[in-house]
Amino acid sequence: MMNVLVCIKRVPATGAKIVLTTDEQAIETRRLGFTISPHEECGVEEAVRLIEKHGGTSTVLTLGPEAATEQLRYAMAQGIDRAVLLETDDGDWGPIATAKAIVKAIQAQQDEVGAFDVLLFGNESADNGGYQVGIRVAHGLDLPCVSGIKALDINNGTAIARREADGGWEIFEVSLPAVFTVKEGINLPRYPSLPGRLKAKKKEIPHLGPERTEDGLRKIRLKVPKEQAAGAEILGEGPQAAPKIVEILKKVGGLEL
Repeated sequence: MMNVLVCIKRVPATGAKIVLTTDEQAIETRRLGFTISPHEECGVEEAVRLIEKHGGTSTVLTLGPEAATEQLRYAMAQGIDRAVLLETDDGDWGPIATAKAIVKAIQAQQDEVGAFDVLLFGNESADNGGYQVGIRVAHGLDLPCVSGIKALDINNGTAIARREADGGWEIFEVSLPAVFTVKEGINLPRYPSLPGRLKAKKKEIPHLGPERTEDGLRKIRLKVPKEQAAGAEILGEGPQAAPKIVEILKKVGGLEL
């Protein structure tokens, strides 16, 4: 039996051009939907698979606005047992403040439901891409941490975590409890079933009010990078273009004569 925690983040579903607010402090989200950060969606799936294999209980936790209950319920519809919201109302928190709040919440949850054996985070969030929160939480809890993993096996209180490296894999063996930050590709997340969605709607989600601490970092403004220009070259028309095509293929190594 295992006790697994997975932490997620509510992020804009950015399939379109990014537009900033007039003060350049946030992404304009009035016309955007929200979703679970993709690496963390894989973390949810991994937590569900661990419980399916070993038995036990799973918890999903997020720090964010009340609207983030939508993402928590989505995770529960995928198979997570319970959820906790660290409710905030004053914008995005930095990695230091976020990690400190999560550490306190985990310690409180462990007093309530028992110690967590496996703590899963996304390798980085889809919006800020800071790569920090999972590692900072591990440090705050004095637990081992393996980041950027693409495979995880648990056996008799020991975890084997695999991370891609040039030409092969880096393999880590750690004793539980431990923290792991996962990357897309570790699994293929399932779609919630209709019974799962209905069941998730009925579950209560505790709302906790975390205390915001000094983050140590100060955001000046956001800046959208310039889009890379794309162009096209007309090589010719009909058979007259063939010699030019052959010449280009030779340059890129796509043709041998």
